[in-house]
Amino acid sequence: MKLLYQPYASSTVEVPPDVQVEVSDSKVTVRGPKGSLTKDFSHARVSIRLEGNKVIVESYVKGKKGRSICGTIASHIENMIKGVNEGFTYKLKIVYSHFPISVKIEGDKVVIENFRGEKRKRIAKIVGNAKVKLEGDDIIVEGIDLHEVSQTAANIEQATKSRGYDPRVFMDGIFIYEKKGKSII
Repeated sequence: MKLLYQPYASSTVEVPPDVQVEVSDSKVTVRGPKGSLTKDFSHARVSIRLEGNKVIVESYVKGKKGRSICGTIASHIENMIKGVNEGFTYKLKIVYSHFPISVKIEGDKVVIENFRGEKRKRIAKIVGNAKVKLEGDDIIVEGIDLHEVSQTAANIEQATKSRGYDPRVFMDGIFIYEKKGKSII
């Protein structure tokens, strides 16, 4: 069968042997040793197909927009593959110089108490299936979906954002200091 239109841009993603990828319409499902992820890319004007051990993303939009959306979708698929193979880990450090910060995990929330001596609790939401653990002055966020892990870590960091204080004097807060498994792309 001959295609009527040729794609303006395309990206290829290699699939490792221990990962299975299924493509139906614009839905991509990736299964691996750590679990499975499904994402719907129907919002993007691309076609996604599987040829052997390669996922091919093609765009029929001209110019920079077509190339950029093609690369973005390919990066998402690469991150899904990396997530089901290795997983993602973000480490956050609890830093305080004036008042000791108390952190608890309650269901799908991280509760931060006594931040700068405040009476009210600050709450950060845990997104999706991300796992949050406390180890001393460290908070470890783990999971297979990069979006869920990074958004959970960002929510925790944002909950202790100091507004209106000199950061050189009031260094209290929770800060991301290490990312493992994060794609460099």
